[in-house]
Parts: sequence; structure tokens; C-alpha cells
Amino acid sequence: MTKTLPIGPVMLDVEGLTLAPHEQEKFNHPNTGAVILFSRNYQSPEQITELIDSIRAARNGRILIAVDQEGGRVQRFRQGFTRLPPAAFYDRAEPEVAEAAGWLMASELLAVGVDFSFAPVLDVDCGISEVIGDRSFSSDPERAAILAGAFRKGMRKAGMAAIGKHFPGHGAVSADSHLALPVDDRDLDSIRAKDLFPFKRLIEEGVEGIMPAHVVYPKIAPDPAGFSRFWIQQILRGELHFNGVVFSDDLSMAGASAAGGYSERARAAQQAGCDMLLVCNNPKAAEEVLDALPITADPEREQRLNRMQGKPQFNFQQLMQTEQWQQLSYRILHATNNYA
Repeated sequence: MTKTLPIGPVMLDVEGLTLAPHEQEKFNHPNTGAVILFSRNYQSPEQITELIDSIRAARNGRILIAVDQEGGRVQRFRQGFTRLPPAAFYDRAEPEVAEAAGWLMASELLAVGVDFSFAPVLDVDCGISEVIGDRSFSSDPERAAILAGAFRKGMRKAGMAAIGKHFPGHGAVSADSHLALPVDDRDLDSIRAKDLFPFKRLIEEGVEGIMPAHVVYPKIAPDPAGFSRFWIQQILRGELHFNGVVFSDDLSMAGASAAGGYSERARAAQQAGCDMLLVCNNPKAAEEVLDALPITADPEREQRLNRMQGKPQFNFQQLMQTEQWQQLSYRILHATNNYA
């Protein structure tokens, strides 16, 4: 009898709208634990449900399914889904609107088989970072924490865990970590006073996941946050008492290159304290990481990752027939159309 595989530490992606035969083998690697989906994988709610079903069927064990579905310019599934406004919109509204949007986003994803979205963004907008910009809930740390907390509350009511990003804060650097390694020259007291506030608040509220930034803070620690034991072990785990899942940001991003090749990046992130390593848009790099990492049992990591599994209440057709979805979808769609 084949032993059922636990959730491994590597998150992969899929090339197209359907699962290719050569991809199925990777999903059964012991180090595979999750799949992230992109716009290229999406055509309709029906198609994405079939793709997710085929991914789950390909693995002899549990596998998590994720997507970036923040709203605004970062929303991978659009046609057939409610078009969500960017996070900055909620700064003009009451927290109840953010909670409604969180419920709506999570309910729709859960209904097609997605476990979680990488949301909410906890970065404080400093008027500097274009890659963050309106993805931030507010330029005021307390307001950002309140609105992000409300958004997470809606996600939780729908049955979805949340992931706060990009720890300890990406809002004060101009460089895009997808293309370069941003450098934040502030000291720790400055970051504690502003950027860490939303993370601290949501950790106290029980947020299930955190994603560190591919940003280096040279006055504090020599390595980018996602490869730093200081940031992950000393500050996140020790000072802030976070006991959930730490997800690396995509190891294929330029901001991760400071750690070396893909195998070196994966090992460095894991040794710093990341539970799940993302390797996206580079199938060869993903295969290299799967084979390079040791295959080890880690009950504590597996327990944390198990808590990321979604708890859907409806399939997609059932959801659209509920009064709650109809009311909230209209409310958010109307708000989005009026957002400028």
C-alpha cells in the first residue's frame, strides 16, 4: 500500500489551462506541497475547478492551492468573478466594506477549490513604492491594520486562512523586488514605529500566514528579510510571537538572486525559517529545488500548513444563488465602478 504524502515545503505552478502529463510527476514529489495559479491558468469558473480537481487527483496526498487575488491590479481570476477594488479603496470606506470584500473574495475562490489567496497586503503606503502603491490599505499604520484586519475577518468567515505580506514592510522602497533587490536604509526603531504595526496587530488577531519581503535592511541585518534568521526567527517568531506559516516570496524574483542559485535560495530561505518556498514561472528551477532539498519529516511545519486548507461552504453555482453573495457582489461591484 502506497503511503499518503504529507504537504511538502515547495510551491510550484502550472503552465496552462489543463494539467500536462509531465507536470503530474512533479506533483507527486515528496517535497511538493502547493500549487499557485496565475491568469494564464484561468478561463472560467468551470475550467479552473476542473484544473484544480486534476491537480488534487494527481497527488497521492494533500496539496494546497493558492492564488494572488487581492483586487485591483492583482486579481488573477476576473471573468466570472466579482471585480474587486484595490486595497486603497477601503481607506475611503468603513471597515465593514473591507470585511464584505474579504468574504466575497474568499467565498468565490473556495467555491472553485482554491485554499487561500496571498492576502491581505500589510505594507504601509509611504508614497514611494509603485509596486505596492494602491495595494496598501492606507498610509496610516493603524488605519491599515484596521482595514486589513476587517478584510481578514471576512476571509475567515468564508472559511479561508489569510497571509499578511510583505514582512517587515515593502512600502518605503522604490525598487520593484520582481526586477531588483530593494534596499531600505531605515533603522529598526523607524520600522517598528510604522511598518511593523499592521503585522503586530494581525498576528495578535491570529493571522495564519506571513510572507517576508525580498528587501534588504542593511542597518539592521545583512540579508533580505526572506533569507534572514534575524527577521524571521528573532523578530517575527520571537518578538511578535507568530506561530503560523512563513511563505517565502517567489524565489524566481530578481530580489532573491542575492542568495545565489535556485538551490541556494531555497536552502537559505528554509534555514532562515520559511515553511513554504515559492518557485514560480521557471519549471526547471522548480525541479532543481525539489531535488536539492532534503526530504525530511517536519511535524510542526506540516501542522502549520494543514491549517491553511480551505473550508468551502458552497460550490460556485450554489454560492451565486445565495442572497449574501448577490448583495455583497452588487455592493462591491458598484463601489469598484465608482472608484477612481
